[in-house]
This record gives sequence, C-alpha cells and structure tokens, in this order.
Amino acid sequence: MTQLAVDDLTFEVRESARRKTLEITVDRDGELVIAAPTGTDEQHLRDFVLEKRLWIYRKLAEKAERRRRLPRKEYVNGEGFLYLGRSYRLKRVASDAQDAPLKLVAGRFQLREDALPDAREHFVRWYSARASDWLTAKVKEHARRMGVEPAGVKVQDLGYRWGSCGKGNRVYFHWKTILLPRHIAEYVVVHELVHLHEPHHTPAFWRRLERAMPDYEQRKGWLARHGIEVEGV
Repeated sequence: MTQLAVDDLTFEVRESARRKTLEITVDRDGELVIAAPTGTDEQHLRDFVLEKRLWIYRKLAEKAERRRRLPRKEYVNGEGFLYLGRSYRLKRVASDAQDAPLKLVAGRFQLREDALPDAREHFVRWYSARASDWLTAKVKEHARRMGVEPAGVKVQDLGYRWGSCGKGNRVYFHWKTILLPRHIAEYVVVHELVHLHEPHHTPAFWRRLERAMPDYEQRKGWLARHGIEVEGV
C-alpha cells in the first residue's frame, strides 16, 4: 500500500523495516506522508490519522499562512539573499559601476541602480545560471556512483516542487534549489536520481535512497521544516 485516504486527507505511506513507530509529516507542498514500520495494518494507520487529525489540519493551515506571510524582497541595502544556505547582503551600486546588472562580489550581492525595476528577474537569472552549473556537476558525481545515466539537467520554476524526473530520463530542478544549504540541495539531487531506478515513492524507492544516502531522513526532515523559508526572492 502506497496511498491511504481518510475522509478528505490523502497520505503517501512510506514503510521501513528500521522504523518502530508511526509518524506523520506535512511536506513543503502540503503533501501528507505517514512513515510506518513495514507491514503495518491499514486500520492501525487509519486510527492513527484520526487521532492526529486536528494536528494535521493545524499544520496545513500553518503552512498556508506562512506562505501567505512570506516577506517580499525590497532590494534595499543590507537585505539578505540566500545562496547555498548562506545569506549575503545586498549592496546597490551606481549604474556604471559594473558590467552585469547583478554580481556576487567579496561576499555581497551588488545590484546596479538602473537594474532595480527588474531586480527579481536579475536574481532569478543569476540563481538559475549558478543552479545549472552546480546541480549538473552534482548530478554527474552522484549518477556515476549510483549507476544511472540521466539524459540531462534542466533548471526552471517548478512551483512547489524542488525536483522532478521527466520522460527520457531528464531530471528537472527548481532554480530555488541553489538557495538551500549544500547538503540539502544534494539530497534533492540524489532523490531525483533514485527516481531513474524507481519512478514512484514505493518502499523500494526509499530503500534505494537510503543505500545512496544513509542520512536522507534527516535531510528530508530539514527540507520539510525549513524549505518554505527560502521561497521569498
């Protein structure tokens, strides 16, 4: 069993022989997940969901509210912008101070004053280019080790998803992946590469992911808890 529907709630069930207890998590995009010991009785899962239902609704509401309240960037001097988990302060510079609209120089993002009206677009373009380089290198590194051959890497806006595995073995990543800490972005890479072996989140998928990245649960947990915090750009 990989899915469980209880009234208006639908869960992905992830079983593990190493797990002793039941746990419910609410992923970044609102996906509901039950982690359970292998072979857990379906009625036991349903009872657990009913017991935790108020908590689940509260978590879903909190995520929706946090997303609504994400502060919009103002692109003022001293404002922080993430890159591979570190925050870099913004410095606005004269229009003739540099050739590119946006640069990362000596630990500061430098944005030309004349580029201010399109500041977000310049950041998205800058992040996308860095994400393409960094993620492509990580995909090559891990693909060799994992015995998979992705057809290519594409970086784009994937909405609420960090990554996806498309037809023809191409892997896709959200450009915001480059805002995450390195070890978390690496988890996103390995997760998508495992999909080249296992298209769906079956028990076999999670076993293979664990072999490729033994501490994946800690990284995945961090992403579920903190991923929404990198969304404001």
